[in-house]
Amino acid sequence: ANTDGDMDKAVEYLRENGMAKAAKKAGRIAAEGIVKTVVEGTKAAIVEVNSETDFVAKNADFNAYVEDVAAQALTTKAADIDAFLAESWNKDSSKTVADALAGQIAVIGENLKIRRFAQLEEANGFIASYIHMGGKIGVLVDVETDVVNPAIEEMARNVAMQAAALKPMYTNRDEVDADYIAKETEIITAAAKNEKPDANDKIIEGMVKGRINKELKEICLLDQTYVKAEDGKQSVAKYVEQVAKENGAKITVKGFVRYETGDGIEKKEENFAEEVAKQMAQ
Repeated sequence: ANTDGDMDKAVEYLRENGMAKAAKKAGRIAAEGIVKTVVEGTKAAIVEVNSETDFVAKNADFNAYVEDVAAQALTTKAADIDAFLAESWNKDSSKTVADALAGQIAVIGENLKIRRFAQLEEANGFIASYIHMGGKIGVLVDVETDVVNPAIEEMARNVAMQAAALKPMYTNRDEVDADYIAKETEIITAAAKNEKPDANDKIIEGMVKGRINKELKEICLLDQTYVKAEDGKQSVAKYVEQVAKENGAKITVKGFVRYETGDGIEKKEENFAEEVAKQMAQ
């Protein structure tokens, strides 16, 4: 009725209306949502798309849309989210990714946000993928190996599950920023001196080294204690080594990507009593 039966005008109207609705909802906090992974041959992608409520995150249409976003992330040449949103939407080249997102916002009625994406490629091995709790956490692990068999695939899945559960920040110690270690050393040294003001430098140095090692064991995936270790001591690196030996393979876990839904997003605390009081005062 708004466009007098003109099809082109109708499409334009719907797009503008969708954008207007999306703009209205843009200020609302979207900290729920879902993480999805896609693996095709040697390539893989992972995406996080946020919604305002967990109810929408479980919605089948929203899930199907996030799968489309993951498929787009697998083929994109974009280096960041802005470029990703500006590119042509694979499912309908007349729209951009941002247009398609605005359309989803208009239909679903919540603010939605494509928050982040990553691609991994491994020509000399494979990418393992793991999704935890229906998409609360997603992990990709890059495994370089000269042998691919069910035992090695299971090992890679176990490493991905480890990354999901224990939230490492780095793959190994080589990745840890030297500035981070320097800063931590400074803080831990000051703390150790406070604890043992009479200790000599050698004792302090030993305390600091021990604590830095303990911290690296927590934040580096390969240094972490493997959660399924039978002796409760075996590191992830030793577990990978063991599987490599058993299968006559050369295996390197080169990297991983771990996304947790809403991680680091400031969630709005709803104070319903306050809201009601405000409304009554008006």
